[in-house]
Amino acid sequence: MAGPLQGFTVVSLALNVPGPVAAASLQGDGARVVKVEPPAGDPLSWMAPGWYAELHRGVVVHTLNLKTPAGAAELFNLLAGADLLLTSFRPSALERLGLGRAALAERYPRLCRVSIVGDTRAPEDPGHDLTYQVEAGLIDPAAPAMPRTLLADMMGSREAYAAALALLLGRERGAPQRGRLVGLGDSARLAARPFTAGLTAPGGVLSGEQDIYRLYRTADGWVAAAPLEARFAQRWAEVIGPQPEARLREQPTAHWLALAREHDLPLVAVG
Repeated sequence: MAGPLQGFTVVSLALNVPGPVAAASLQGDGARVVKVEPPAGDPLSWMAPGWYAELHRGVVVHTLNLKTPAGAAELFNLLAGADLLLTSFRPSALERLGLGRAALAERYPRLCRVSIVGDTRAPEDPGHDLTYQVEAGLIDPAAPAMPRTLLADMMGSREAYAAALALLLGRERGAPQRGRLVGLGDSARLAARPFTAGLTAPGGVLSGEQDIYRLYRTADGWVAAAPLEARFAQRWAEVIGPQPEARLREQPTAHWLALAREHDLPLVAVG
C-alpha cells in the first residue's frame, strides 16, 4: 500500500541522529528521501553502523562537498525537484552555503524547510543531547549519571517529523508558511515537563513514592508496578495486600509476573 507521502521528495543534509531518524519516518510514510553527506560521511555510520544501515534503507545517498561550486550546483539541482529540505546546521552555516531562508524562498518558493538546531533560543550555540538533557534538568545533579538514551535527539526527530508533515499539509492547502525551526534543547525541555510540573518530582504522584507507581525488590530481583488507575489499584490492594514492599520480597520475580498476568495487573520485571 502506498504511503500518504508518496510523490513527495525530501532532501536531507541532516547528520547524526535527529535528522536521519526524522527522514526515515518520512520515508516510511512513502516519501522519496535523498540524503546528501559530506566526503567524511555521517558520523552515525561509524558510531552505530547497524542503526545507520537501518535508518538509510531505501534512502538515496549522495556524497557532495557543498563548499565547492560543483557540489553546491548538484545540491541546487536536487532541490529543484524537492518538496522538503531537512537540515541540522547552524543558521550562519546555512547562510554561507547559500541555503538561508530568504535565498531558498526566492529560488524555490514551494520548498518547505525544517531546520534542526541546538536550541531555538540560541541556535548558534554549540551543544549535544547530553548538554541539552542537563540544562533541562533531566540529569539528577545530586547523583549525575550518563543517560541511557538520547532523549533530546529522539524527541527532536519526532518534532522535525511533525514539522515536516505540518508544512507539507499546509502547502497543499494553500498556507504560506514554508519553514520551521526545531530545537533539541526545546525537545529536552518538553521531555522534562512532567518533572518540572511536579508529576515525577519528589512528592509527585509518579515519583515512585506511592505504592501504585514504583519499583519493588523481589526475592531475586526487581519489578516495576504501575496499578495507577482506580480499577488496577483496587485489584492490586486485593491481590498484594496493604504492605506491598514486604510482600513482594517474599517470592521471586517469576512468581509475581505470573500473578500479574493472572489478575491483569501492570507489572514487569526490571532487567
